[in-house]
Amino acid sequence: MKGVLIRLSQRVIWGVIMVFVTASFTFFLVRMMPGNPVDAKYNQLVMQGLTPVQAMNKVRVMYGFIPHEPLWQQYIHYLNQIAHMNLGQSISYEGVPVLHLILTAAPWTIILVLTGLVASFIVGVLAGVIAAIKRSSPVGSAISLSGSLLHGIPQFVMGLFLAYVFTTLWVLLPFGAPYNAELTPGLNGPFISSLIRHAILPVATYALSSYGGWLLTMKSSVITVLGDDFILAAEVRGLKMGTRVRYIAHNAILPLFTIFALSIGFMLGGSLFIENIFDYPGLGNLLLHAINSRDYPLMSGAFLLITVSVILSNIATDFLYSVVDPRIRR
Repeated sequence: MKGVLIRLSQRVIWGVIMVFVTASFTFFLVRMMPGNPVDAKYNQLVMQGLTPVQAMNKVRVMYGFIPHEPLWQQYIHYLNQIAHMNLGQSISYEGVPVLHLILTAAPWTIILVLTGLVASFIVGVLAGVIAAIKRSSPVGSAISLSGSLLHGIPQFVMGLFLAYVFTTLWVLLPFGAPYNAELTPGLNGPFISSLIRHAILPVATYALSSYGGWLLTMKSSVITVLGDDFILAAEVRGLKMGTRVRYIAHNAILPLFTIFALSIGFMLGGSLFIENIFDYPGLGNLLLHAINSRDYPLMSGAFLLITVSVILSNIATDFLYSVVDPRIRR
């Protein structure tokens, strides 16, 4: 138990260091981008008749720092904000707290990405097992071909294709926005039904785009496990095919478990292309808006959120891996 606590403490310390390094890197990186919206807002206020002092004070209230402030002072102010769990105010959203914007967009990304990720993982893993075991049969070849084809199609191409087929060629599903704007949001049947119908295409786009990767990875892992000695021993002992497949799948899925856990960490980065195509108000769309508008606090906050989620998922994966693999625990 003591060793586990020491290892956890080391992981947490390294995680804090990584958060600090990433936060510092993104702070300077986003400010090296061309265009300065803070200076632009300051000049706009001056053009509207405010004195330079009045314009500077207004910008300070809106964004937390003043135009032409030295970069090192902005950096100290930024670190102080993070230490107090304050990600600052958005520039493009006229002073709305960045944390509020992120928490508002996060549920939409979780609905989209997590649902598509889990669906593609389950189907891809099962299909990968079948493709590996029946790799010499037409069924196995067809499954492998489907994975290769879908894996090679970019997300935005998949999204545009599904949108054209199911909203234009056959008008079966709605397109754009996360729900019907005429409905009242809440726990009522029409609103929930609208949410589900609007989520089908973006979730299907993410799932189909990810399915091929899980399938091909699982197939390769199963083929590797098939050559292990314990599989030969199971055949010699006369174990049923179903039992052998269960042993094979359990050992082959271990590498995918790590990838899946890290994918959950990256989930909060959103799916930029899919959210953009289907006008989904998730974190990917929010990050794209922040980049286009040079919204420094919003960009830094989004990148910091992704970093923290990936580090936390990495730490959790390291300890949960011993649950699914007893060899690590011993």
